[in-house]
Amino acid sequence: MLTEVTRYYQRGGETRRLDAGSGRWEFLRTWDLLARLLPPGPLAVLDVGGATGVYAGPLAAAGHAVHVVDPLPEHVAAASALPGVTAAPEEARRLGEPDASRDVVLLFGPLYHLVDRADRIAAWREAARVVRPGGLVLAATISRYASLLDGFAKGHVDDPVFAGMVDGALTTGVHRNPDEVPNWFTTAYFHRPDELPAEVAEAGLELERIAAIEGPLWTMARLPEILADEQRTAQALAMMRELEGVRELWGAGSHLLTVARRGA
Repeated sequence: MLTEVTRYYQRGGETRRLDAGSGRWEFLRTWDLLARLLPPGPLAVLDVGGATGVYAGPLAAAGHAVHVVDPLPEHVAAASALPGVTAAPEEARRLGEPDASRDVVLLFGPLYHLVDRADRIAAWREAARVVRPGGLVLAATISRYASLLDGFAKGHVDDPVFAGMVDGALTTGVHRNPDEVPNWFTTAYFHRPDELPAEVAEAGLELERIAAIEGPLWTMARLPEILADEQRTAQALAMMRELEGVRELWGAGSHLLTVARRGA
């Protein structure tokens, strides 16, 4: 892993991110998609780049056998402490798992930080190798326009350095934060939606669908207020189920979920 990415996560970059605001919305929407996409269990799930087990824990609690692999020892220790979760230090491009050994493989982090396309294809191919015939590979990616939208919502674009970072990401897809400014994320690749089908195909997988995770709601100033109310949260989730497949809105969100299947 790139050293600046390692430092970002060692500083706790993801520890509390999904607890409030747009991070909480990301978690709720991802879990909503998982609940609808996963077949009846119990399933053998490999969570690649699963960090501290934010999704592995709930999946294990739902009765699935979940194994997290992550390159950071701190993440492996935290994930392995969760009930029903096992974890080991591995890297997405070179998994130590046997062929066709898992019902589902999650790539909810690795594709963010593999800035070279060849490395992303390697991660896709490893997931395809490990999943069983007929099994699912679910991959999260960051939208090409995420830093632009987030920067305007939070006022970061007023800083010329951040504005330059946005220009670079829009042009090349590569987001870089060379001074490691807090809250400006770390080195990452931001996908265009039209890149995903080709990556899936090169891995030998079959594309089933692409879905917006947060959709256009993620930059709303009132989002924390909405999520504090159970009924309004349910309304927001129902609305996003209607919008998640609308291609014209995919670029307005922060993340996309790509659903692929290994052929039988």
